[in-house]
Amino acid sequence: MAVELPAKAQKPPRAPAARHSVVASLSEASEPFVSFIVCTRNRVRALGASIRSIEAACHAHAANRSELVVVDNGSTDGTPEELARMAAASTMPITLATEPRPGLAAARNTGMARARGRIFVFIDDDCEVDRNYLADLQRHYASGDARVIRGGRVELGDPADLPFTIKRSKVAARLTRDVHPGGFVLGCNMTMHRDVAARIGPFDERFGAGAPLKAAEDTDYLVRAFRLGIPVEYVPDMIVHHHHGRRFRAAIEELHRNYSLGNGGLCLKHLLGAPWLLKHFGWTVRSACGEVFGGARFDPKLQLSHWPIVSMNIVGAARFARIAMANAAQPTERRQPEQAAPKLR
Repeated sequence: MAVELPAKAQKPPRAPAARHSVVASLSEASEPFVSFIVCTRNRVRALGASIRSIEAACHAHAANRSELVVVDNGSTDGTPEELARMAAASTMPITLATEPRPGLAAARNTGMARARGRIFVFIDDDCEVDRNYLADLQRHYASGDARVIRGGRVELGDPADLPFTIKRSKVAARLTRDVHPGGFVLGCNMTMHRDVAARIGPFDERFGAGAPLKAAEDTDYLVRAFRLGIPVEYVPDMIVHHHHGRRFRAAIEELHRNYSLGNGGLCLKHLLGAPWLLKHFGWTVRSACGEVFGGARFDPKLQLSHWPIVSMNIVGAARFARIAMANAAQPTERRQPEQAAPKLR
């Protein structure tokens, strides 16, 4: 159950959805155009820069009513106190919520349940949005298909960080079966209409940082959208700058393995509904074998191999199978594999 914190002295907020609480209430007037959703855990220093960048982007395009929803996922570094201070000082509406159950997917589900905007924008707590982000967002949703999942460009925030967890392509594209969904749209810069979120449902809490499968909660969401016939689109603007802070190879290799672990579970989960994912696993096995004879690595610049992808895909599939069997063995009322859709206002 979410933990309630003291509220700002404003009009009483709407009745909260189950498990969630508001500490900085919003106006009861018309719903915002955009809800920025930021989930955080023990990144109090980076979080301040992220929130300030969102505030600056919203002030630069004040005609678009926006709100910020911040979900604290069990921080122990003073994040709650700093968030309360920033919310009290901010000139934009900020909703604060807590989700003590560990996992980015659980926190994102809490954020969606609290958000009131027509468009949801998921931004990671170590990312800063470009000043023109809202102008780009409005243009795409005004002139393009609104019933899509749309992600923008992710640039490296600090040149001292290694070039990973970014997407710099300047070519717009839509997801097809010939492209692996992992990294096609990055979860640190992912947007969708609230009706799309309602149709797809919540994030699968078995996936993602802090969960048993450690990653791929965003990729799972893309696959589920694709299976429902909802397009997934990458656009080369709507820019965020990722300050991920990883400057040593060991940290990148660990993240590389975690991504592959999650994708292995993803492949087994969607084995019947999206068997084309197996094709990508086969291609990876072929590329890994090719490395033995001098073929290209998965990431030549960082010298990341295909072999960890193969091995961790297998481990991830086995872990997903164990979780699924354990859930199936639980009494019905205790199962929690993929929850009912969140209550989106």
